[in-house]
Amino acid sequence: MKDVSFDVRPGEVVGLLGPNGAGKTTTLRMLSTTLRPTSGTARIAGYDVVREPDKVRASIGVLPTDPGLYGRLTAEENLRFFGRLAGLSGAELERRIDRLLKWLGMDEHRKRRTEGFSKGMRQKIALARSILHEPPVLILDEPTAGLDVSAARTIIDFIQESKAAGRTVLFSSHYLVEAERVCDRIAIIADGRIRATGTPEEICREAGADTLEDAFLTLVYGEQTKPEVSLWAGVR
Repeated sequence: MKDVSFDVRPGEVVGLLGPNGAGKTTTLRMLSTTLRPTSGTARIAGYDVVREPDKVRASIGVLPTDPGLYGRLTAEENLRFFGRLAGLSGAELERRIDRLLKWLGMDEHRKRRTEGFSKGMRQKIALARSILHEPPVLILDEPTAGLDVSAARTIIDFIQESKAAGRTVLFSSHYLVEAERVCDRIAIIADGRIRATGTPEEICREAGADTLEDAFLTLVYGEQTKPEVSLWAGVR
């Protein structure tokens, strides 16, 4: 990773976009303190990720690519376990669990073991876990990857509602339409470097492109790659 520099302002949604292997997950792991950077500095909610990792972890909600739920625990048992790790307990913890399960449409499944859940259902419980302690910052790694349209819509709604609640959201994706819909700003990363940051309109202007897709291709691959169609009609 080199020249990775960007900021996410309070109450803002920023999308970290890039092709597979670009460095998105590595960047998010360093920001969430699960991977120690070898150089440079990063601060989350005012706390240094290397010198103050405990304070950083208390300030963030993280959704990794693998939801990491305990399959033999029910949905509510998973949330209760992680809530207690975050220092919650008693009636307040139960109130938050109830509210989140209803908000994400999972209340009727609360007594089911998560080992039998679909990918979308597991993702919803992992989202509830990430926000259970009401952190000011959310870090979501490819939150809609592999989900059907309905589950992906729930995740996008979750991001928009989190922003409306004043939370800061940083999420990685390679879905340009999705990012253009929900992001205030975008950072494009490729080969471990940030190639551009700004609103979709600003990035298009920087790349001299009409669409975000063309801008992405230009900034990542150096050219506007468009499929060529060759038609041949024979005449008898």
